[in-house]
Amino acid sequence: MDMVKAVILGLVQGLGEFLPISSSAHLVLIPWFMRWTDSGLTFDIALHVGTLLAVVIYFWKDWIRLLHQGFANPREREGKLFWYLVLATIPGALIGFVLEDVAETVFRHPVLIACMLMVLGIILYAADRRGQKQIEVETISLQTSFLIGLSQALAIIPGVSRSGVTMTAALALGMTREGAARFSFLLSAPIILGAALVKVPELIANPSMVDAGFLAGMAVACLSGLAAIGFLLRYVQTRTFLPFVVYRFIAGAVVMGVAWFRSAS
Repeated sequence: MDMVKAVILGLVQGLGEFLPISSSAHLVLIPWFMRWTDSGLTFDIALHVGTLLAVVIYFWKDWIRLLHQGFANPREREGKLFWYLVLATIPGALIGFVLEDVAETVFRHPVLIACMLMVLGIILYAADRRGQKQIEVETISLQTSFLIGLSQALAIIPGVSRSGVTMTAALALGMTREGAARFSFLLSAPIILGAALVKVPELIANPSMVDAGFLAGMAVACLSGLAAIGFLLRYVQTRTFLPFVVYRFIAGAVVMGVAWFRSAS
């Protein structure tokens, strides 16, 4: 992996994973715009490991407390939250496993990605406007957790955005903006870990993939992911998701324009 490309893609992954703009879409679109060779889903997963480190580092105290309470006091509020996160992970993990081959081919088409950027933008805007914004992470129910986890399964399509669709579902189900963001971030850890573990045998079989650029991309993804988490948690305390909706529409329109121009020329 070329060092410059790896760093750029690492930055894109770190910012896009936690902002509702779809990191997977940008990891496909930027090489497409630049006419780079697609790095493939395995390198995407490596970058996701960088963002996994980011979310673990940022929420390490929360995770230690949740893990302890989950096994020591499963009936208490934080103990229940741990198991709710486990349950919410299952739908996305199953869909990701079943549709892995489709995700590497059909779902990576630029026009489909552009459509998904716009469609999820509309739904996010509606949920942000109409949501009751009453539920915090600490008071989330089993049903709400599961429905958010179910929505996460849609993130296998680049352009949907894992953080975008889970925050949208959380807002639609009545969570506050900060609560939606925090639950989405906590939920990202097990699904990213699972996706990475699936690819471990491939990395072991092809150790040459792990070079300096590979590791640099992971490091940049981690650092930019930490910045994105901190920024969004502060941002949503006083502001709406509208700027991200606007960005999704602009990005989608640009992709469609470039795709039409290339097909016509």
